[in-house]
Amino acid sequence: MSSTTTTHSPYLPVRNDWLARRTETILEPELPIVDPHHHLWERPDWLYMLDDLLADTNSGHNIVGTVFVQCRSMHRASGPEAFKPVGETEFVNGVAAMSASGGYGATKICAGIVGHVDLRNGDKSREVLEAHIRAGGGRFRGIRHITAYDPDPTLMNPAYAPPPRLMYDETFRKGFACLAPLNLSFDAWLYHPQIGDLTALAQAFPGTTICLNHVGGPLAIGVYEGKRAEVFGEWSASIKALSACPNVVVKLGGMAMRINGWDFHTKAEPPSSEDLAAAWKPYVDTCIEAFGASRCMFESNFPVDKGSYGYAAFWNACKILAKEASTSEKTDLFSGTASRFYRLGI
Repeated sequence: MSSTTTTHSPYLPVRNDWLARRTETILEPELPIVDPHHHLWERPDWLYMLDDLLADTNSGHNIVGTVFVQCRSMHRASGPEAFKPVGETEFVNGVAAMSASGGYGATKICAGIVGHVDLRNGDKSREVLEAHIRAGGGRFRGIRHITAYDPDPTLMNPAYAPPPRLMYDETFRKGFACLAPLNLSFDAWLYHPQIGDLTALAQAFPGTTICLNHVGGPLAIGVYEGKRAEVFGEWSASIKALSACPNVVVKLGGMAMRINGWDFHTKAEPPSSEDLAAAWKPYVDTCIEAFGASRCMFESNFPVDKGSYGYAAFWNACKILAKEASTSEKTDLFSGTASRFYRLGI
């Protein structure tokens, strides 16, 4: 199902007829892949549920498992505000149970679940985390509390309104401190000027495992338009500093959102995997060089990135980017790091 968008949407619209213009031979079709970052939702203008995800994961690559990451799906309609996001975990665990029946193929869909807790509730976050664990059927692995902020309002997702410097907030950090004792991880979504904030957080909580989403959100629109080289220099330095924190890993993907400023969606034909690999190579190479393959994982960020390219082309691009990697490094990049970080046993 195609989506539509408005001028206020942070997402690019999905056009399945346009995506269908690109077909590619699948590279290394036997290589096991864990997709550690996707969403499921039913919105007035956009449906992406199990059947839609399966259409993508069954498009030729060997997707052996996936991880769902919070996206405000199916929050509870009633009850205490802090506990409403537990409804998302209940929903996703049901989808995972459907997949675990074997009736939807061999891929372990939603083998890991990343939910949401508002860490600004401080110490009270623990009881909400425990509710997620109970609802997750053994699949709940951690949370994401989006901190992406920029003074330029055109860069803000209207669905989220985090204040600046949230990761330094004392109450937020009290909530963050609840994660490690429950063996839960933190997914960080922020913009590149905030990577230093995450480094400070990781240093303050060395016992908490953290995953930087979408290579740290390098921005290229609004006040950052036309400054890609300058942004890359700042981003690269921040990535190298963050990599000194051994409790942090990074997801390689999520670079086709509106904020990233690429023009793939404006072309008559969808981009090829070679096009994508060429655009992303500096970012992917920098992350792998800084963190090592054992702390990097490719991610699809579907359906968000589906406005720019298809699932099969995306994973082909990742395989092109990893063509010089050793066998063990390739295993880490495509499945090993994700399986370890999210404790999937895949």
